[in-house]
Amino acid sequence: MNTAPGEQLPITVYSRPGCPYCYLLRRGLKRRKLAFTEVDIWADPAAAAAVRAVADGNETVPTVHVAGQWLVNPRAALVATLARP
Repeated sequence: MNTAPGEQLPITVYSRPGCPYCYLLRRGLKRRKLAFTEVDIWADPAAAAAVRAVADGNETVPTVHVAGQWLVNPRAALVATLARP
C-alpha cells in the first residue's frame, strides 16, 4: 500500500474496557497523532474471534491490525512505523 507523505494507513485497535495495556497503546498512538479505530472485543463477538485467531486462541489485547499485519500487544512506535511507510 502506498500513502502520500503525511498520510497513514488505517489502524484498528482491538481492546476491552479496563485494559491498562490498551490505555498505554492508545496514549502512544495519540501522542504520535495517529488516527485509529477502536473495537471492544467484549461488545463485538466477531472482533473477539478475530483476536483469538491471531493470538493462539486467546483474547489478548491490545491486538492491532495495520498494514495487513496483526500485532499482539505491540508498542506504539512499531504501529507508527507500519502506519507511515
